[in-house]
Amino acid sequence: MLATGTHAGKPRVAHVTTVDLSLRYLLLNQLQRIQQEGYEVFGISADGPDVTAVEAAGIPHFAVPMTRRFTPLADLRTLWSLVRVMRRERFDVVHTHTPKAGLLGQVAARLAGVPIVANTLHGFYFHDDMEPLPRRFYVWMERIAAKCSDTILSQNREDMETAVAEGIASPDLLKWLGNGIDLKRFDRRRVSNETLDALQAEIGIDAKEPVIGFVGRLVEEKGILDLLQAAKAVVAAIPNVQFLIVGPYDGEKPDALGPEVAERYGVAASCRFVGMRDDMPELYALMDVLVLPSYREGFPRAPMEASAMGVPAVVTDIRGCREAVDHGENGLLFPVGDAGQLARSLIELLQDDERRAQMGITGRRIAEERFDEQQVFDRVLGEYERLLA
Repeated sequence: MLATGTHAGKPRVAHVTTVDLSLRYLLLNQLQRIQQEGYEVFGISADGPDVTAVEAAGIPHFAVPMTRRFTPLADLRTLWSLVRVMRRERFDVVHTHTPKAGLLGQVAARLAGVPIVANTLHGFYFHDDMEPLPRRFYVWMERIAAKCSDTILSQNREDMETAVAEGIASPDLLKWLGNGIDLKRFDRRRVSNETLDALQAEIGIDAKEPVIGFVGRLVEEKGILDLLQAAKAVVAAIPNVQFLIVGPYDGEKPDALGPEVAERYGVAASCRFVGMRDDMPELYALMDVLVLPSYREGFPRAPMEASAMGVPAVVTDIRGCREAVDHGENGLLFPVGDAGQLARSLIELLQDDERRAQMGITGRRIAEERFDEQQVFDRVLGEYERLLA
């Protein structure tokens, strides 16, 4: 039974992200589940093309101008806009996501007098290889945000240890959340061969030849340059290999990259850049291996989705990725920034059909045991009920 907050009737919950894309592609299933459990649920983010889909799914949206860059004057205007929306709507719970929205959204919620403030920790912006001064700045920002939190739900366990070690939050404030995906959607058995034939023809890829996939934003932070450097060695060893690169150009980021970057490494002929897509299960079904050479992650979705689809993943040995991939079980880990080892790992898997197949079977089992998004939603709802009571 739901506890009631400051309103008679349904407690009102607002989820805050910087961009509407996050509400649609990362959170929409969660928002709908919370709504089904008897809450009034709202989304808050910058306006954008994905708002229509969010509202069509039954989640009302409040548009607040917000960027993912550090823009002090614009951020103050965003903060005041958030405070006004939260005071007017009298939410019982404000739940924030990602570093920028986590800071501004939580501070605004406290200024607006929101009774309960929750934050999902999707991964710290700072990492071990960052320069000391910017690293200290981002740690300081996380400390400010945490002082506004009633609960911090961490997607990976290592970030909880980091939060305590860096003085960001006390252990009693941190709860492990995990991360999950829709296992019914990401199921190889639901993808027909006819659909795959049509998709291959559309994007110009031959699934009879080896396919290495990448899924993520096209920014340097995701390790794209390391991937392209490794691609040179992979193409030399396996000339018919194809790279299927899925994800949006992120022009708001200073480290944004476009498809033309593949020409710099001499591998453009082997690469297919297909942008942002909605048919992800079908695209995974074309891949032999997924690669994620990222420098920073919370708990990445792509390796979970690949595992559910029976595709082994080669990922960097960093926080977050280590929770999605068990080395030698559903994929391989390699040292961050090591393009040579990345190439060797990819070649090793592409040349061993039996090992890839076994990793695919193990990956689906791991996904069913650990990556079910409904378990994550249950933990979120449990925290709401505890705090509202």
